[in-house]
Amino acid sequence: MGKGRVAVLSGNDAIAEGALAAGMRFFAGYPITPASEISHFCADELPKYGGKFIQMEDEIASMAAIIGASMAGGKSMTSTSGPGFSLMQENLGFAIMAEVPCVVVDVMRFGPSQGVATVPAQADVMQARWGTHGDHPSITLAPSTVEEAYHVTVRAFNLAEKYRTPVIILSDATLSQMSEKIKIPDPDSLEILNRKKATVDPQQFKPYQDDGTGVCPFASYGDGYIWYTTGIVHDETGFPATGDPDKLTIQINRLHDKINKNLDDIIQVDEYMTEDAEIIILAYGSVARSAFAAADKARNEGIKVGVVKPITIWPFPEEVIKKVSEKVESILVCEMNHGQLFEKVKETVEGKAKMAFLGQYNGKSIKPDKILAAVKEVSSGVFQ
Repeated sequence: MGKGRVAVLSGNDAIAEGALAAGMRFFAGYPITPASEISHFCADELPKYGGKFIQMEDEIASMAAIIGASMAGGKSMTSTSGPGFSLMQENLGFAIMAEVPCVVVDVMRFGPSQGVATVPAQADVMQARWGTHGDHPSITLAPSTVEEAYHVTVRAFNLAEKYRTPVIILSDATLSQMSEKIKIPDPDSLEILNRKKATVDPQQFKPYQDDGTGVCPFASYGDGYIWYTTGIVHDETGFPATGDPDKLTIQINRLHDKINKNLDDIIQVDEYMTEDAEIIILAYGSVARSAFAAADKARNEGIKVGVVKPITIWPFPEEVIKKVSEKVESILVCEMNHGQLFEKVKETVEGKAKMAFLGQYNGKSIKPDKILAAVKEVSSGVFQ
């Protein structure tokens, strides 16, 4: 990686390079368009840093492998697209319950089912939140530029390590395949977080004993600690607590509380020209690029438009949306899907602003002029 430099990278390569900078030393994956270049990059580069790359037989095994690598003490990652992400959900649920830090990259493509492998969509937004069963938290980040993809990946690893949980990165086929000139910082200048390790005597260690922060210290297998891991709801010893309703409640609450009590640290949102805006475009991922361009064009035509771009999709940035909705007339949500995030935005706004939706689900990116046309319709009050 070298020291700080300028490079031309694709979105996929930027994610892989960001992972290396964050300390990722194990990657397991299965080829799938449009995410395969992440695997290619890791296969070439990981051995140079003493890391391991394994091509697995499928996405189910890929998720299992990165869980095992993380439990052995390594920072681990996998990448996939929609159909593979669906296959990962059972093991993703295990990682959430067992509190195993790891990063899952989903480069979204058109769907459902096999969909169309080579065209973009934002089809997995709700899958990232509710894809695995049961009540569980989710940290999901969505970059919109190649340079942001690098930094979001570093941040994903930091959040995974800090809160002892899987973190999902939602990219898409547009961002993954485009190339841009980016500034890659000196790795020594990056803030890199590592999981909180157990320090008690191994005989006294309880793997899920809350130390008061909500995030339990981690003991890697091979470090002299012997502990039991299960996907069953457990008590502080790690053993099942299925017969104790109080312990079941404590465990599920702690999984949520360690996220919900740290929203200010986890949630990241960019705002653009929102101070005097009368109309807000809410967009994320690659669609946000068109939203910024549309807002500039609208301003040139005298329409007061701003952009809210959630980088953290989940937990959903409710407080930011509520504050914005109280000072604008309308919010236009733009997505490459049939309205997956729109309903959540609408629910959060609670009628404080008029709501409009521009969805596109034809395998094409939403162009700035289409967003601008929708803005003009919203401004005139005729948008349906």
